[in-house]
Amino acid sequence: MNSIIYRQYSGESELPHIMALVQHELSEPYVIYTYRYFLQQWPHLAFLAYPSQSADPVGVVVCKQSMHRDVTNRGYIAMLSVHKNWRKRGIASTLVRRTIEVMKKHGVEEVVLETEYDNSAALSLYESLGFIREKRLYRFYLNGKDAFRLVLVVPSPDLEDEDKDDRKALPIRFLSPPRMITIPSLPYDSDDEVSSR
Repeated sequence: MNSIIYRQYSGESELPHIMALVQHELSEPYVIYTYRYFLQQWPHLAFLAYPSQSADPVGVVVCKQSMHRDVTNRGYIAMLSVHKNWRKRGIASTLVRRTIEVMKKHGVEEVVLETEYDNSAALSLYESLGFIREKRLYRFYLNGKDAFRLVLVVPSPDLEDEDKDDRKALPIRFLSPPRMITIPSLPYDSDDEVSSR
């Protein structure tokens, strides 16, 4: 089995590989300017996964980080894609973790993303990393599908240090803001292929 090497985005020469991975694996189409918007402003928040014996990446994450409404330092996971032949090896979770670690160094307070409401693999991945479902976005994607917005609240380093020093005084590290609620999964009936609208 090949080992995986993770590298930060290093420049425009990697763009065709990133575009090919994302276009092949994700349902939402992006133009080259969308990729450049993220990669030129936040190159330190893009990582690629390469098999040790290959020059072609098998996974990519593309993100940004900025102030949201002048209040919250927010990270955003714009694209995460792993080639279908390389899934179930921890590549996606490693890519996300590496990006979040870089975001933490830059003071991120929360990380958000959207994923299709019926993408159970993505929902499981993100929920295993601590993300919660904040909101359902109806007809969010161009294909008409709904999405869930997922949020990861990142505790401040001060709270993490306090937690390590005195676990009994602070049994709960942080509470999610009241706007965040868990939305239960909806039942899916495979016989119900046609919308009733």
